[in-house]
Amino acid sequence: MERGGQSIIEIDGSFGEGGGQILRTALSLSCLLEKPFRICNIRRGRARPGLMPQHLAAVRAAQHLARAEVSGDAAGSAELSFLPRRAEGGEFTFDIGTAGSISLVLQTIFPPLLFCRVKSRVILIGGTHVPFSPSFQYLAEIFAPFLRKLGFEVRLNIDAYGFYPRGGGRVRAEIWPAGKGTPLQTRERGKLVRFDGCSAVGNLPLSIAGRQKVACLATIHAGIPALRNLPSIDLRNVPTPGQGTFVFLRSESENSLAGFTSLGARGRRAEAVGEEAAREFLAHFGTDAALDPHLADQIVLYLSLCEEESLFTTSCITRHLLTNLRVIGLFHEFSYAIDGEMGEPGTVRINGPKK
Repeated sequence: MERGGQSIIEIDGSFGEGGGQILRTALSLSCLLEKPFRICNIRRGRARPGLMPQHLAAVRAAQHLARAEVSGDAAGSAELSFLPRRAEGGEFTFDIGTAGSISLVLQTIFPPLLFCRVKSRVILIGGTHVPFSPSFQYLAEIFAPFLRKLGFEVRLNIDAYGFYPRGGGRVRAEIWPAGKGTPLQTRERGKLVRFDGCSAVGNLPLSIAGRQKVACLATIHAGIPALRNLPSIDLRNVPTPGQGTFVFLRSESENSLAGFTSLGARGRRAEAVGEEAAREFLAHFGTDAALDPHLADQIVLYLSLCEEESLFTTSCITRHLLTNLRVIGLFHEFSYAIDGEMGEPGTVRINGPKK
């Protein structure tokens, strides 16, 4: 199907991991490349299929940036059509209205805003630490620094934390116009040079954060007894309109960064929160890979836009990564190769468009 001589990209939202990432990547590239798309079977494999509030927030944010014509943008909708114009930067405020993920909305609008002519400032209100989403700390301390390494400048600040189910978090983002991106060549992680993090509570006793920290450190020590320096974990009491807890670990190596988040929940033991973050770190650190699994699938969109070849290793090839690569290929020509099996460490090679 065409609009004004331009083909509309057809996407089956049930392929691969079948989640909201398919829609978010499509929105990003649609706005960036001014290519319309139609998606069906949105999140068909999920317990609650169709568009949820955070997906609608991403759609409406992208619609606003690109002055797009949209149909199907309703809660529970399984189909969506998106016909964009040229995205424009500026100052924006988007209120998700629930504890829907601020990070996922930001990841949707970063690509088009980075290639606008002017600097953009964005305020988002919603969830900053919610399940199945990068935490604010991951976005600010892992993802944004890695973007900088690729030639893209994004800065993030947090005014209030938003936990499930209350939400109410508030994040400010600044996005600078970018030139051509820089390819990534990172085969080996290198030596661990810094290891830190935080254990935080909001409107709960700080002793809970202390228990999370103790369990986290004990699990890391048991997993790597020879590790010279255990992480320096700060205890924090964070401002939030609701209640919640989390642990975030940040490992900085000679050639890479990695981050690991675990969230508390009503009825969940504090010790389980600390142990989970530690186990995620141990799974990554037990390989020589440079990128953690979350960063690997988030960064490939940017690498696909570079003309030169990129190559990196990841501690786990995920279905998210494979799905994201496939969606990107629907919007522009690039090539990739993966050495490794899903669920195992592997190497990813990406060659962007040739000009």
